[in-house]
Amino acid sequence: MGDIRRRRGIVALGLTALVTPLTLALGAGTAQAATCTTGTGPYQKQVEKFLGLTVDGKQSVTDCKAVQAFQTKHQISPNSGYAGPVTWSVMDLMIKQKAVGTNPNKDGKCPTDKGRIACVNLTLQLSWIQDGSKLIYGPVPVRTGRDGYETRTGLKKIYWRDIDHVSSLYNNVPMPYSQFFDGGQAFHSVDKSMWSPPGSHGCVNMTKTTAAKYWDLLRNGDDVFVYGRKPGT
Repeated sequence: MGDIRRRRGIVALGLTALVTPLTLALGAGTAQAATCTTGTGPYQKQVEKFLGLTVDGKQSVTDCKAVQAFQTKHQISPNSGYAGPVTWSVMDLMIKQKAVGTNPNKDGKCPTDKGRIACVNLTLQLSWIQDGSKLIYGPVPVRTGRDGYETRTGLKKIYWRDIDHVSSLYNNVPMPYSQFFDGGQAFHSVDKSMWSPPGSHGCVNMTKTTAAKYWDLLRNGDDVFVYGRKPGT
């Protein structure tokens, strides 16, 4: 299993709201596709509004480049600048995530009688840590199992932690800050966008920053509750 290094000390964390920028700068470092479509997509107006563009429902060179940059940033393929259903579904999810604010358990679906618990809302692709009804960290966007590899729902417990885990199942892929809670399914960091479709192979993917916070805040035996259904599964 390798050495498991535990981080110790007191971690002071305030309430962290999900922040999702709704505009994108087209920087020089942004990779672009070879061609940019001239076609107007079925979600043209919605995408234009999301990106802060002129909302006229007609594809322009400016529109295409902005949509293309968004697609490249979040690994949406093809990244041709077309305002199609996949691109809009990512944007729509971002809007819904931001609307949650600092009250992710408003519906009361994640148990408040378990003490410290990590909650995962598959429907909104959000996770957070709470203690009773008190929010400790989050909510933060996560990337869960794609169709056919769904993250399993229900009440679980963290049973194994490996900060430098490497997957033996998926071609020795690094899985930093792994905290396993259901068979091979774990919280761990990935080096990609949390909104990159179609999703993981069942794990709850996180940014490195989020995964490190979860590592500091959780321990073996802590509860994890997964509920809802990921869009598209």
